[in-house]
Amino acid sequence: MPADAGTTSLVVGSPVGALELVADGDALVAVRFDAEGPVDDGAPRVHPVLAAARRQLAEYFAGERTRFDLPLRPDGTDFRRRVWGELALVPWGTTTTYGALAARLGLPPGASRAVGAANGANPLPVLLPCHRVVGSDGTLTGYAGGLQRKAFLLHLEGVATEADQGSLFEP
Repeated sequence: MPADAGTTSLVVGSPVGALELVADGDALVAVRFDAEGPVDDGAPRVHPVLAAARRQLAEYFAGERTRFDLPLRPDGTDFRRRVWGELALVPWGTTTTYGALAARLGLPPGASRAVGAANGANPLPVLLPCHRVVGSDGTLTGYAGGLQRKAFLLHLEGVATEADQGSLFEP
């Protein structure tokens, strides 16, 4: 999907496939999986936010970066932005559950589905690490980029998945 009018985009290669990075003004607004179009060749004349995102993602995939330092402006409802704000606080190499995120937001126990829906609408995957959210039993559940990508990202961060040992929460 191409960038919207008023935005600038860049397609970069990554171990999880081509990613389209989208900037609007002075902030990154989207990271899209399965990008189409020519992959950036590293040309220096790239929007500064896109250049920084390209560099930081390359460092992340090389195992050299555990936190991103980019201006982000995800577009969504107040509720979704609250959920995405909590995602940003989940540390590299750890997981949490939809229920735990709901509790941190002060929501009732049944709100985990709403948190899951907000996760699924995250326009900045990897940067706002929705891949670090798992089911209450530790299993990998829904991921807009697909469960293979989710497992890859968790493995990159040193997190074992249920395919490795039954559950993310087992010793």
